Amino acid sequence: MPRQPEVPKWIAWLVTGGYCILARDPAAQQIRGAASRKSKGIMTDKIVVLITCGSAGEARRIARALVEKRLAACGNILEAPVRSIYRWKGRVESAKEVLLVIKSSRKRFAALQSAVMRLHSYDVPEIIALPIAGGSSDYLRWLSDSLSSPRKSTKSIR
Repeated sequence: MPRQPEVPKWIAWLVTGGYCILARDPAAQQIRGAASRKSKGIMTDKIVVLITCGSAGEARRIARALVEKRLAACGNILEAPVRSIYRWKGRVESAKEVLLVIKSSRKRFAALQSAVMRLHSYDVPEIIALPIAGGSSDYLRWLSDSLSSPRKSTKSIR
């Protein structure tokens, strides 16, 4: 039986609770271990949403709309094309795509997904949500604040 392809370590650490998304070597395991001990058993309500787009322009348009509507706190666009190989309508296809990485919350996911479905050029866009197990408390607070409706100031402006 052929061996399954190895999942890149940075993806494995992202999915299994590692906190250094760009780490590519086992030395990052020390960072992961320390972070895991601090947040043992605590899961945030935050998510990372992966969306593949047909172009960088489409990714920018979707990211901006999601951030403007407060469905996302942040969108990162990896403009170096990714090569996707997939089955579509009975055939194996290949395409260059752009990966959009969105930070949001579980509470906002349904609305985010609906917005992406309206804005995206694909019939069946990739919209995959992964949980954020933990992270910097300052960053997670910023993420929450960015998703919240703006607070109305009680001060009058003169």
